[in-house]
Amino acid sequence: MTEVKLVTVWDRTVRVFHWVNFLCVLGLIVVGTVILNAGTLGIPNDGKILLKSVHVLIGYVFALNLLWRLVWAFVGGRHARWRAILPGGRGYVGELRGYLSRLGSGRQGQYLGHNPLGRIAIFLLLLLLLNQAVTGLVLAGTDLFYPPLGSWIAGWIAAAGVDPATLVPYAPEMYEETAYQAMRAFRKPFITAHYYGFYTLLVLITLHILAVVVTEVREDGGLVSAMFTGKKAISAPPADRD
Repeated sequence: MTEVKLVTVWDRTVRVFHWVNFLCVLGLIVVGTVILNAGTLGIPNDGKILLKSVHVLIGYVFALNLLWRLVWAFVGGRHARWRAILPGGRGYVGELRGYLSRLGSGRQGQYLGHNPLGRIAIFLLLLLLLNQAVTGLVLAGTDLFYPPLGSWIAGWIAAAGVDPATLVPYAPEMYEETAYQAMRAFRKPFITAHYYGFYTLLVLITLHILAVVVTEVREDGGLVSAMFTGKKAISAPPADRD
């Protein structure tokens, strides 16, 4: 009988980040989809403002959680650090080639951390999450005059005699037209990056879930349960052991 060992891999910070990120992204996708279809759904401006406010508040939690994870990649345990979650490093290309060559056979072996292909996926996911966080914070300022850029945006576009602190969305009578159009030109690339990042993230999340299911079946290491307990079930010497 094969001996199965439970090995601690994911520390509490990594696990909390994962599930907070999951809930935030799910909430942002749902609210963001409604915002994108507000016209079709007949939602008035007041409703749009409420939806955008909820979207931004979830976004703040999402951004702070992501920031903490990026910091933890410098100071956390072995499997939480950059060298363990990003592609690259000594011997990585050879590991990736070997993993890909065994992909169809179901004999990839077990990994304590992410397998070579998974590290590419993690890099892309982190990149997209960072894109959504940064562009979202900019749009929060241009749409609702929320921090961190809201005060600067309001001061930029407020009409003469209007206190920037009193600016509200969808109130063109409060804006100086030339400055408002310049602000819209400034925000356009951020909207584009946020919009396409949203759809790209949906595709990657779907692929991530499929990859987790396939890996769970083939490697039989308790990949899903490990994100709750921190422990993986290892029945053979792991491919990424020290």
